[in-house]
Amino acid sequence: MYGLIRNLLFRLPPEQAHNLALNGLDAINRIGLLNALSPRIDALPVNVMGLDFPNPVGLAAGLDKNADHLDALGALGFGFIEVGTVTPLAQPGNPKPRMFRLPEHQAIINRMGFNNEGLEHLLDRVDKRRYQGVLGINVGKNKDTPNEESESDYRKGIRAVYTRADYITVNVSSPNTPGLRDLQFGDSLKQLLASIKDEQLQCQSQLGRYVPIAVKIAPDMDDNGIRFVASAMKETGLDGVIATNTTISRDAVAGHAHAGEVGGLSGAPVREASLRVIKGLYAELGESLPIIGVGGITDGESAAEKIRAGAKLVQIYTGFIYRGPELIREAVEAIRHLEQDGELATAP
Repeated sequence: MYGLIRNLLFRLPPEQAHNLALNGLDAINRIGLLNALSPRIDALPVNVMGLDFPNPVGLAAGLDKNADHLDALGALGFGFIEVGTVTPLAQPGNPKPRMFRLPEHQAIINRMGFNNEGLEHLLDRVDKRRYQGVLGINVGKNKDTPNEESESDYRKGIRAVYTRADYITVNVSSPNTPGLRDLQFGDSLKQLLASIKDEQLQCQSQLGRYVPIAVKIAPDMDDNGIRFVASAMKETGLDGVIATNTTISRDAVAGHAHAGEVGGLSGAPVREASLRVIKGLYAELGESLPIIGVGGITDGESAAEKIRAGAKLVQIYTGFIYRGPELIREAVEAIRHLEQDGELATAP
């Protein structure tokens, strides 16, 4: 059934299809049919960052930027949902068109540019949700905020969502906000992570609750960069790392009509780059800091290989667009078999 729906949606421009699909899910959920139409997913509980997840397969940030569709998405069987990226102030993002399908590669290029309705809107939607599962909120900086003032935006975001989120993700790796990825390197990263940790501890002290914070990084870094990120994460005491965001490389789609489009490439072509970063992080971190694996998950095996490489959780986005809810069940079952066969990563 999803294949037929996807074929119809793919006749529309990508962003229009995206919005229509989410609004359609909302409508089906409101009349009580979504649970009946979704595949049954047996529990596979896991505890990560001190949180209990009903299964290790989550929805990555970006699909529901404003938390407008939490209840419908939550009915599909995800182990957790991450919304955002949200910035302190609403912003329109980049000019359209800004999303491109590459069906031959099960891929998407996007240059959305953190388009979102801002913190106030997202918090209102979160407060009105019926979804009771694990909720991550992904925060970023506004496009017009200079990098040297980015700490202020991240602090605002963390403080605003702290009482609503089960965990918070700090996005320093989108390629679609100019200069953002510069925050992943050198003293800029260490200073930012220290500021984030300070804000987390202040919130904990004032609000009496500890909310774990993960950092989302890019796949486009060399081995030295991976080692540096791992070291900085351990030094500052943050709680997890999400590997990875989209890639700016076009090697895997060279020659495609959309290969020259500016933006981040997601889907199957980022699978190997994401896996390389996960393996590199796990070699440095072992079991000391959990890794959430994302990028190129299009079937059960590509989910299981991330767990095998050292990830504790996985997230899907582009694969979900191409495969639909069945991918959630397939990924959970592949990870279940992996655990039953004792093929989990061993700390170095």
